[in-house]
Amino acid sequence: MERQRLDKWLWHARVVKARTSAAALVEGGHVRVNGVREKAPGHAVKAGDVLTIALDRGVRVLKVTGFSERRGDAPAARVLYEDLQPPGLPKPPE
Repeated sequence: MERQRLDKWLWHARVVKARTSAAALVEGGHVRVNGVREKAPGHAVKAGDVLTIALDRGVRVLKVTGFSERRGDAPAARVLYEDLQPPGLPKPPE
């Protein structure tokens, strides 16, 4: 798999609890892909893309490193991204 829908990737990476929540997050303009605001949940992300996600408790900066066919547990989700959170900023609880 080379690409995956943005909403599906956010759900598989356990950024949100439900795929509908992922779609709402994207449609609300809270996700940037490589610095560009994305409002289409079906936008395809590829390995190497940097996602900036505004959540309730802060901002997460994640680099896409892989994809999954289905949603797994937390350790499986952590291999799908590299956390690029700048030092000094608090990380939101997972």
